[in-house]
Amino acid sequence: MIKIPPDKPVLIAGPTASGKSALALDIATRQGGVIVNADALQVFAGWHLLTARPHADDLAQADHVLYGHVPYDAPYSVGHWLRDLGPFLHGSQRPIIVGGTGLNFHALTQGLADIPATPDDLRAQADQIPLPDLIAGLDPVTLLRIDQQNRMRVQRAWEVQQATGRSLADWQDATPAPLLPLDACVAITLDAPKDWLNDRISRRFDQMLDQGALEEARAMLPFWDPAHQSAKAIGAPELIAHLQGRMTLDDARDAAIIASRQYAKRQRTWFRARHKAWHHLPADHLDKSATILLST
Repeated sequence: MIKIPPDKPVLIAGPTASGKSALALDIATRQGGVIVNADALQVFAGWHLLTARPHADDLAQADHVLYGHVPYDAPYSVGHWLRDLGPFLHGSQRPIIVGGTGLNFHALTQGLADIPATPDDLRAQADQIPLPDLIAGLDPVTLLRIDQQNRMRVQRAWEVQQATGRSLADWQDATPAPLLPLDACVAITLDAPKDWLNDRISRRFDQMLDQGALEEARAMLPFWDPAHQSAKAIGAPELIAHLQGRMTLDDARDAAIIASRQYAKRQRTWFRARHKAWHHLPADHLDKSATILLST
């Protein structure tokens, strides 16, 4: 049983398509609270369907914030998110913070080092360096702390080291106190079995296509730039490739589903390693409301 007091902040993490948003909405409608986005891609305007942002009927049932508030071509970091989140930690409604971006939750509950921004020319240089060469330029301690298959994380560590002369691990070790320690909230991670989740991912992407994801991609085509952070939305590169005549729609669908499953695998690995102190719920049994006790 997980007891959730109606005045205590709630964190809900889990892999893509595991039912996080539905759980957040259930808690908000039964107990009250504002749902705050913690997903690194749902913050961007432009990609509404492909990032699975809440639909109009969900928005009508509870207040939602930090969704689609960042221009599609703007940079947006964990530090930006923490600054945007701050007012909602002390607002009139208790926050229900939901998303699949583990780094956001880690920064929120463990603290974030105040690392200077990377100069544009250095980032442009890093964009051209192959992943193995970026890895070779990092110190052993930093390498142990990051996902070496995630280019974004590796490149960020390389940029920090080059720009500041200090390793990312060194900056992390000087991290200030967190904005929301784990003992000040109810932190929930949804555990999703692989086969169950893979099936949901496939069905959800087909639903996105039925709801107009291809038309969404067509509207974004004139502005498409793979260097934009928002271009990392799973399914966006594949549907753009189809619209550019480089891939059939069936192939784009299959590639997007594979990419989403791979992303979910990385998310599960992250949460297993770093959320040992969180409450864990089986995502495939969330319909059994007795799993969670909402105190009155």
